[in-house]
Amino acid sequence: MENQIISAVLVSIVAFFTVFAITPFLIKFLEKRNLVVKDYNRKGGAMVARPGGISIIIGVIASELVLYAFFPSIHILAIVITSSLAFCVGIVDDRRVMGGWFKPVALAFCAIPILLLGAYDPDLAFPLFGSVKIPVLYIGLVIFMIPITGNTINSIDVLNGIASGFTSIASFALSAALFVMQNYEIAIASLALGFVSLSFYKYHKFPSRIFPGDSGVLVFGATYGTIAIVGHVEVIAAVALLPAIMNSFLFLSSMKKIVEHRQITNPTFLLDDYKLGATHDKDAPTTIVRLIVAGKSLTEKEIGFVIFRLAIFSGILAVITAFLMSVRI
Repeated sequence: MENQIISAVLVSIVAFFTVFAITPFLIKFLEKRNLVVKDYNRKGGAMVARPGGISIIIGVIASELVLYAFFPSIHILAIVITSSLAFCVGIVDDRRVMGGWFKPVALAFCAIPILLLGAYDPDLAFPLFGSVKIPVLYIGLVIFMIPITGNTINSIDVLNGIASGFTSIASFALSAALFVMQNYEIAIASLALGFVSLSFYKYHKFPSRIFPGDSGVLVFGATYGTIAIVGHVEVIAAVALLPAIMNSFLFLSSMKKIVEHRQITNPTFLLDDYKLGATHDKDAPTTIVRLIVAGKSLTEKEIGFVIFRLAIFSGILAVITAFLMSVRI
């Protein structure tokens, strides 16, 4: 128990302060090389550095390797390797606009190290009802889960601070759930992701100084998905992600196909007072942000707080689900 406490503290410190220290230098580096994009929702259309995935992946790798030093296991290696591969997929998409098919297919390949390392349990656990043995089907679930979590986090990266803030809340909720289930090693791994995203949120929140880019949000999503798999808490992880899952479902059901976000009609529009309203364009996708501002226009910060409240509620449900599963176990 002493080792677990020490490792949790060290991992959290490394995760938070690595990103906290590196990101300002990354911002200057990106700005100097004109690697910036326009923030259209901000007064004056400020230019913001992008991508911030570099500091995010460094924070994830550094903190998870510290954990590996305490508890060397294939589960931690799977997190590091899958997250690194997801970063590579994202950085390609940051540098060159790819088709809508690229990220799901490439992220599916990122899941292969989890299978090769055997860092998974083929039984799918449910609250109250126990585990279901699906050894063959579970391999397909692993391959599909990384693209799902990666693109789910990517789908909510639409406003300042949303992706990093949401990931932070979901990761801390997943950590709490894993502690409840006494899976301390993976709980600390999730704690690392929580502190990485929380630290990045400082620079990503409104008004953003840096955007995570696809390289950043795919690391968030792939790391989260891998933690869910190796921690054997897939259902709990899905509960914590409910608002983002709902957003992805609304988007896909309205578009009826996988489409790159840069290629869609904006579901919101900017008012003269720099609040966001819902568009009436039938070609625009339905999203959680569009629903939030359908009845009343809101600022970016106000929309973010609504989404964060939903994330906190889902996080509480995830922890309750963990208690139900621990009772069954």
